[in-house]
Amino acid sequence: MSAIERLPTPVGVLTVVTNSQALLEIRFGDAPELAAPADPPSLLHADVVARLAAYFGGDRHAIDAIAVAPAGTQFQLDVWLMLRQIRPGTTWSYRQLAERVERPSAVRAVGAANGANPIPIVLPCHRVIGSDGRLVGYGGGIARKKWLLAHEGAVSSALW
Repeated sequence: MSAIERLPTPVGVLTVVTNSQALLEIRFGDAPELAAPADPPSLLHADVVARLAAYFGGDRHAIDAIAVAPAGTQFQLDVWLMLRQIRPGTTWSYRQLAERVERPSAVRAVGAANGANPIPIVLPCHRVIGSDGRLVGYGGGIARKKWLLAHEGAVSSALW
């Protein structure tokens, strides 16, 4: 059973999906396909929503302790969970991420896994950039990626 909530944020509406143990998914927009009846929000769900609100209110670390349970292959899980090692205000290249998951020749596969991340923001795929410093690829759109990085205090690049 899951709880679903639409949360207005500076980057648009987020659809937040939890079960009683973890955050399962965040989607940009209203995600009408998730409109099926859900359980009443649990204490964990209320905590996730409060932490997201605190993050958007300026507490860059409010989301760090949110329990997550993304569904994916073992490779995807390795990539997604490694994203949590990228601290707010910093970025890694796709190559750095591939090296951190001990798959240095799998840069494209890492990029594909990053793009399939079901829990953006909390599993901060927006902190991954091109090796030349460019903002490339983001499921929520480059404008959102740029906003999130600026919100977190990432150093601006002339390439942005």
